[in-house]
Amino acid sequence: MSTTKTEKYQPLTEISAIKLVKKLGLFDATEALTAREIGDGNLNLVFHIINDQTNKSIIVKQALPYAKVVGESWPLSLNRATIESNALKQFGAFTPELVPAVYYHDETLAVTVMEDLSHLTISRAGLIQGESYPLLSQHIGSFLGHIAFKTSDFALKPQDKKEEVVKYSNPDLCNITEDLVFTDPFFDIDTNEFEKALRPDVEELWNDGDVKLQASKLKYKFLTNAQTLIHGDLHTGSIFASSQETKVIDPEFAFYGPFGFDLGQFVANLFLNALSRKTDREPLFAHITNTWNVFKDTFTALWHSENTEPFAKDERLLHEILTQTWQDAVGYAGCEIIRRTIGLAHVADLDEISSEERKINAKRTALKIGRYLLLHQQDVSPNEFEHLLR
Repeated sequence: MSTTKTEKYQPLTEISAIKLVKKLGLFDATEALTAREIGDGNLNLVFHIINDQTNKSIIVKQALPYAKVVGESWPLSLNRATIESNALKQFGAFTPELVPAVYYHDETLAVTVMEDLSHLTISRAGLIQGESYPLLSQHIGSFLGHIAFKTSDFALKPQDKKEEVVKYSNPDLCNITEDLVFTDPFFDIDTNEFEKALRPDVEELWNDGDVKLQASKLKYKFLTNAQTLIHGDLHTGSIFASSQETKVIDPEFAFYGPFGFDLGQFVANLFLNALSRKTDREPLFAHITNTWNVFKDTFTALWHSENTEPFAKDERLLHEILTQTWQDAVGYAGCEIIRRTIGLAHVADLDEISSEERKINAKRTALKIGRYLLLHQQDVSPNEFEHLLR
């Protein structure tokens, strides 16, 4: 179905969501449907709609004009819903098996109707329960490799690429990342949240000029390097998975940014889960290494088969781009680990550790390793993450 516009925005209810999907012909008018609001994020309403007799189901997602975590005092543009819908369609054009199908989008209502993935598990929740998801890194590495190359200047004509950059301009959501990932955790800002026991460690971080310099350089790259279309919020909570399937969701933060950003966020969240575990960490470290290897192999294969850049015949250019991409990913992983430990938005991997002593120790280690990654971006290889916890 195509994107349409209605006359006026209004938040959906469970009743009006059912009326919408029937109006769209996604269900018959006579079907008895059940709708349940299941959104647990900070920015959207999410309705699960199902026919209990046939088990046919869909998801209706609507952006709110403000951040739920704060309220109407934090207004947000509804255009992010259109960006998310467009990104899912774009990702689906390259890796259809790795994203949910989009059935309908309405710009004015900021509504996207899409495939229901409730037969899968949010990978963060599964990893916390000890799942390993053997194909997770294979799928995410392939997803990132395809998107990174095919939306870059190496695959698109320069004018087309510039038009895509404008299409995915996403200032409100980028501002959240710029503040909550790259800025606030490195200063004594009210939005930060952490245990009193961590105060000495946090103040040491705030007083480390070298760490802050590296964070500022990575922020500047995020602000200026429109290399490729990125998901913008690719953590394990934005991925549904099972032993056989992987689906990337929620790209409302999508915009044109650095090659290494999504990779760094994903790696950081795998590492945070490994840090939260007492045992069985090896699958997480294997995923980190394999994600990079699959990304590198996918990007390299596309470089050789689909490149439109005359200078790409020089293999040194490919080597330089891949090297810089991984080094940036290491730095972005450091920022992500730090902000998920002391910033506004934490992760359950650490916060739900039952022993208070072990939780504090894990967070203290997270801060230490986040700092190390920022200061040693050129020295950490994919297979060395395991050694950081020894």
